[in-house]
Amino acid sequence: MLSRVADALFWLSRYTERAENNARMMDVNLQLMLDVQPLTNNQHWESIIFTLEDTKLFDKLYPGIAGDAVVDFVTFERKNPNSIYSCIATARENARTVREQISVEMWEQINRMYLFFFSGDAKRLFKNSTYEFFKWILEGSQLFQGVTDATMAHDEGWEFIRLGMFLERADRTSRILDIKYHILLPSGEQIGGNVDTVQWMAVLKSCSALEPYRKHYRGQVVPWKVVEFLVKNQTFPRSILFCVDSLDFALHKITGVDRGDFQYKVEAERLSGKLLADLCFVTIDEIFRTGLHEYLDRMQGRLIVISKAIYKEFCEWLEEGQEEEEQEETQPKQFQEQKR
Repeated sequence: MLSRVADALFWLSRYTERAENNARMMDVNLQLMLDVQPLTNNQHWESIIFTLEDTKLFDKLYPGIAGDAVVDFVTFERKNPNSIYSCIATARENARTVREQISVEMWEQINRMYLFFFSGDAKRLFKNSTYEFFKWILEGSQLFQGVTDATMAHDEGWEFIRLGMFLERADRTSRILDIKYHILLPSGEQIGGNVDTVQWMAVLKSCSALEPYRKHYRGQVVPWKVVEFLVKNQTFPRSILFCVDSLDFALHKITGVDRGDFQYKVEAERLSGKLLADLCFVTIDEIFRTGLHEYLDRMQGRLIVISKAIYKEFCEWLEEGQEEEEQEETQPKQFQEQKR
């Protein structure tokens, strides 16, 4: 497979997954603001901008942090390469460049989502019902994943799609979990109090994990169990452990190295295998002793390093010395210029 094709499939999947996670996070946060605090409180909105590491760009585009500004920035702002609109537009462009590699159903679905934004229907639906709008984005992204699994040959190209999806999902789960760290408890509220519990439930909802969590633990929502579930659960498809295990499996399928032999062919495999082992053997007590925010911050850094290693090995068509964006993790500038 050409490196250019692998790159496009990888980012097609990542941007579709990113759009879904942003929609999920915004929808849950809007509901949380109604349940817990008045809309004039900007603490929740600050946490979103901070954990997405888009503070500098946001400050350039908006006079201050407010609910409407954050929602517009994360959802519709074209100058934000990580907004839902930008993610869908970039995913569609990647799909267009590899039309011969993907199925007709995949192209039709991603094109349908793009035209939904481009035609203005998205903003009209958003004004009528934010709930229905974000639900449409979630269902559209999930439909794309479904038709990908059902209509695309499960060959090397499909593995690159899975590689991008699980790498992005692991990163976004860590960021959603990290949001709770940045939301300070109201004055007089205690850990385990009503507000704290509602906030941790919102974290679970942002990952579609509330129902699986309750089936697994059958008890009250408590911080250490939420962290354990989203970090170390082996069966939940959005836990960090599950995602890292899946991306490590995809890497070994691409290189042809048997995971059972504890061998690796490329640096990305060594890094993913090491991260997988660390996740398997770390305890929740160790995570909290380290500090939840510090642990998640290092996790995000390690995922970025894995992403760069994948680029170095499989995307040699890039200009020598060109580096991937570290914070926003957008595609290389060379590819963006080609798209223009």
